Amino acid sequence: MTQKDILKKFETLPPDAQKQVLDFISFLETHYSLKRKKTTNTRLSEEKFIGIWRDRKDLRNSSSWVRNLRKVEWEKVE
Repeated sequence: MTQKDILKKFETLPPDAQKQVLDFISFLETHYSLKRKKTTNTRLSEEKFIGIWRDRKDLRNSSSWVRNLRKVEWEKVE
């Protein structure tokens, strides 16, 4: 099917159907442009957020940190 054939078919559709086709094309453009943006060659180890909590002593034991956080927050509710 050529572009001319597609355009002819598009033009025969009622206005509501043409709008649906255009909306779908917009969706596809967004969908595929987002996929392209997600694929980067940056290594995870080079990301700026890696190591941001390195010096926090309270996060050395994450289970303990979460337990204490829950204890404090849940006491506020009671």
